[in-house]
Amino acid sequence: MNEVRPRLDELLFSSVEGVSVESVKVTGTIVRVEARTTAMRAACPGCGCWSGRIHGSYLRIPRDLPAAGKFVVVSLRVRRFVCAEDSCPRKTFAEQVAGLTRRFGRRTERLRSALVSVGLALAGRAGARMTDVFGSPVSRNTLLRLITSLPDPPIATPRVVGVDEYAQRKGRIYGTVLVDVETRRPIDLLPDREADTLAAWLAERPGIEIVCRDRAPFYAEGATRGAPQALQVADRWHLWHNLGEAAEKCVYRHRGCLRPVPAPPDEPQEQEEAEPTASSPWPTGHRFAERTRAKHATIHALLTAGHSKRSAARQLGMTLNTILRFSRATTPEELFTGQWQSRATKLDAYKPYLDQRWQEGCTNAWKLWEEIKEQGYPDGYGNVRNYVSRSLRGKPQPVGPRPPSARAVTRWILTHPDALPEGNRLQLKAVLANCPELTALAEHVRSFAHMLTHLQGHHLPTWIEAATATTELPSLRHFAQHLERDLDAVIAGLTQPWNSGVVEGHVNRIKMLKRQMFGRAGFALLRKRVLLAT
Repeated sequence: MNEVRPRLDELLFSSVEGVSVESVKVTGTIVRVEARTTAMRAACPGCGCWSGRIHGSYLRIPRDLPAAGKFVVVSLRVRRFVCAEDSCPRKTFAEQVAGLTRRFGRRTERLRSALVSVGLALAGRAGARMTDVFGSPVSRNTLLRLITSLPDPPIATPRVVGVDEYAQRKGRIYGTVLVDVETRRPIDLLPDREADTLAAWLAERPGIEIVCRDRAPFYAEGATRGAPQALQVADRWHLWHNLGEAAEKCVYRHRGCLRPVPAPPDEPQEQEEAEPTASSPWPTGHRFAERTRAKHATIHALLTAGHSKRSAARQLGMTLNTILRFSRATTPEELFTGQWQSRATKLDAYKPYLDQRWQEGCTNAWKLWEEIKEQGYPDGYGNVRNYVSRSLRGKPQPVGPRPPSARAVTRWILTHPDALPEGNRLQLKAVLANCPELTALAEHVRSFAHMLTHLQGHHLPTWIEAATATTELPSLRHFAQHLERDLDAVIAGLTQPWNSGVVEGHVNRIKMLKRQMFGRAGFALLRKRVLLAT
């Protein structure tokens, strides 16, 4: 046993000083380690004075990390010392073993550290399931309490800080994440995205030299007030994204140029196509029309066979007035009147536009509803869907390939010409040949892309002046005018190598952490996980 004890001390308490193992007992699924402290004196937690006068001893039984699938319990005998300082309010105090115990702790420090690591990585429910796997089961609330009790990491003043928003509750509550762009580590989380909150945080750290942000007005105001000495840099990704949105609006405005002009049809074809339009106002397959046609044919067949109108009414279970009305109509189309035929609706004013868009190739009823909604249509999607399914589905579309969508053309314009596939390049060339406005848009986009990729921000005022002069592209003109409101930060963003890419990465990481916590975690717990789980 004298040879085994040093090995046990080295194996079980290699990083702990002042502990001696006396015995190890295995009973069933529990390993009990008998140990005692060997320090000659201890420091009082109240006054800090060292004392070697022993008042008494008692057993502490903290749980330790499992071994070989068995629970490990440390039966540790610790002592109470008498404080040597008469003025100290503590008369006696219990010794604590650094790296092994803490006051009122029922787990060893290494088990506590393992549980904290699981809680930071997996949060409550998933973390509790993981603790069952490695043999130290605890509840999800215990893991969350351990995370909440952790101290905040020390926050050093960064030289380059990135600022962006994240959603605590999308569309309602937003917060702010701040990241050290040089070390790529999160520094702090703020509970809102107000300018006052950001300004107060920046004012406490006067060593900040560069602030990377998007073009949100509250962040621009907060950075100006809180760090007037810092250089503000607008993020290039947001600039390119805003330009893409403006370009898509311009392409959508000229969507008529996306389809080649069809050749005029011959006159005989027009006459042939005019005949079916003069036929029945209801297409074949309409439930009301088919039912009316069937009743009309049945009633006229009975009357032709010699039955009286009263006899036909008895046989068909109809009233005499209904039989009389059907008998007077020579064709079933004469009966197509009433509330389901030719009744004025709120959609009537928009039907010519829907027919035109259908001929242009837009067959998505939801997209059509969104378009007329922007024009002032007050009703919901159902009426548009019914009109498309009953009236437009049967209409022939222009013969030829389907024109590209506005989003596809925008993507081609935003893509570098060398990276564009040959087929898309030819399609884009054909589209630009039909529309000089889109040709001008492509030139502006490519000049902005060259300025962005080569960090030539000094060309931005010239580009803004040229884009503002394009009256045929109002969305591009508005984008250029908005750049003038934050011109210094935009020029710095197109000149300096700094950007907010690392901040966007941490925003995505916050989304993942919130999903792990099912969106129920408060700001304090979320802040702990973001700052500590790195």
